Amino acid sequence: MHEGEVDLPLAQPDERDLGLLLDELERQPRPPLGSVPTGARPRKPARSPARTRRSLAVGGALAGTVVLWASAFPAIRVGVGGLGVAGLSFLRLLVAAVVLVAVAPFAGVCLPLRRDLPLIALCGATGMTAYQGLLNWGEVHVPAGTASLLIAAAPVFSVLLAGVFLSEAVTRRIVVGSLVALAGTAAVSRADGTSGFTPSVLVVLAAALFQGTYHTATKPLLKRYSGLEVATHAMVAGALFALPMLPATVDAVGPAPTGALVAAAFLGLLPSALGFVIWGYAVARLPVSASTAALYLVPPVALVISFVWLAEVPHPVELAGGLVTVIGVVLLNRRTGRQD
Repeated sequence: MHEGEVDLPLAQPDERDLGLLLDELERQPRPPLGSVPTGARPRKPARSPARTRRSLAVGGALAGTVVLWASAFPAIRVGVGGLGVAGLSFLRLLVAAVVLVAVAPFAGVCLPLRRDLPLIALCGATGMTAYQGLLNWGEVHVPAGTASLLIAAAPVFSVLLAGVFLSEAVTRRIVVGSLVALAGTAAVSRADGTSGFTPSVLVVLAAALFQGTYHTATKPLLKRYSGLEVATHAMVAGALFALPMLPATVDAVGPAPTGALVAAAFLGLLPSALGFVIWGYAVARLPVSASTAALYLVPPVALVISFVWLAEVPHPVELAGGLVTVIGVVLLNRRTGRQD
């Protein structure tokens, strides 16, 4: 003990004082269960298993759509050699239409209104009959990967057509993006050393134009129908418009090799029918920006599948031009907070 310090006995706590203190604590309000104390960092709620499964299902549907639609380009190269342009076009449309009509009652697809039939007919004639017929024709000479890069310019035509026929604003950003994308398609078309657009390339670009027309024509319909309903009605209309190809199809099926018939069945069942079903599922549960961005992956995936399936090696100029095309499409689809 140091100098100046006094040794005092320690006071023992009284049991009555402890009882009063406990009573006081009992009377104080308690924070609700699960609340975060002041100053503490809130804990992120755990993700439910159901929500995780739903996210995985949507992501899988989107990825599946990209792979299926990308695989259509090499499958066309396989099928068109044995069935011809008309035979492959009709069989693909027929198979897809039959499958979508069979699925329609289970997917809640309703019959269209009579006033919408002309617009549905336009969608079927452009986005189904003309698009598939021209793309098949173009791929007789254009490699599958090159065709996918040229078709990537379709959004340019849809945006420009929407500005003309739907009175949508054509801003400076859209004009610049369109010019960039078209410059990319020009680079792709010259990758084989030609001095300009070959007839086959022009045919594929015409297919892209008709696909752009289809997307523009579907915009008013999508205000009243789901994406799957529009695709089903358009596919049936496209198959009806393709009926003049039936005689050529009958003549082509007999001597056609098995690989070509399998390719036609694959195109109708998977890229056309299943592709539209799972695309509609994903689009209904995702923002438009997310679903649209996924489609930018179709050309590079098509290049990979074409390399594995057909041993097609893209020219470096094609890759550069395809990248420029995708950049232009991204630019014209980009949403900003102000008008340019």
